[in-house]
Amino acid sequence: MNTFFPPIEAYNSGFLKVSNLHTIYFEECGSPKGKPIIFLHGGPGGGISEEHRRFFDPKEYRIILFDQRGCGKSTPFAELNENTTWDLVADIEKLRNHLAIDKWAVFGGSWGSTLALAYGVTHPERCVGFILRGIFLCRKWEINWFYQEGASLIYPDQWEVYWNQIAANERTDMVSAYYKQLTSTDEKLKLKAAKVWSTWEASTSKLIPDSNFISEYEEAEKALPFARIECHYFINKAFFPTDNYLLEQVHKINHLPCHIVHGRYDIVCPPKNAWELHKLWPTSKLFYISDSGHSAMEKGILHQLIAATESAKSWFK
Repeated sequence: MNTFFPPIEAYNSGFLKVSNLHTIYFEECGSPKGKPIIFLHGGPGGGISEEHRRFFDPKEYRIILFDQRGCGKSTPFAELNENTTWDLVADIEKLRNHLAIDKWAVFGGSWGSTLALAYGVTHPERCVGFILRGIFLCRKWEINWFYQEGASLIYPDQWEVYWNQIAANERTDMVSAYYKQLTSTDEKLKLKAAKVWSTWEASTSKLIPDSNFISEYEEAEKALPFARIECHYFINKAFFPTDNYLLEQVHKINHLPCHIVHGRYDIVCPPKNAWELHKLWPTSKLFYISDSGHSAMEKGILHQLIAATESAKSWFK
């Protein structure tokens, strides 16, 4: 079974000012003359980690990673102003120009798949292909499924903690209720809501629950940007002009190669999302992973993602 490539250090890292308010952290790993591929992390608000460098053969790839606005090492921390999908798409282009890259492959999971698609349909001429995991299209029914009713029926014990954070008279719109707490001036309330929101997602992300994985999302430096930025994007419908925007626009990139990897038992982002995208993308290859949920760190998904990055070497001429 394929597994992570060995740990590597960044050979280049720095900060790129992308607006008067925001500065993003980026790093490059692997081979400076290798095939360029950009890694788009999840959340939104999740940030990058050292493990994310290891999906790619460092001898063959020039691996570019960055912390999206408001999270990781990017500043200001957990900032919601000037933080939209289209700001992030523009940041990716600024980073590509800064690094003098003509075209690259795009790798993204969960929210990273959303952002990869948004970037791709905006700048198709800059993409050689896509590796997408845990497809999330940020439609109303997807948000309702995970944050209002649906996943709650499968994880009722974990749901109860998430549910009880909100007063009974506000539970008809859980995302809006959480948004009020996550943007509150009461710092204790804001942090408590962030930890509960983030723990709900972590608790449902793997087919077999992982207590160490869950505990990471209870840490303030992870929970606060993750919950605040996620909720900000979701209450604003990812800043898309229509509910089905990405599927409506996918014709702009569906001539390019794409590997779609999705856990069969993904509770966070239902497998239907991957099927709908695949049906509109004739050149895509869909891999449902029978022993996995949502997380890229589950063995079956990791195996297929590594296989995808190996296959994608052929996309570069």
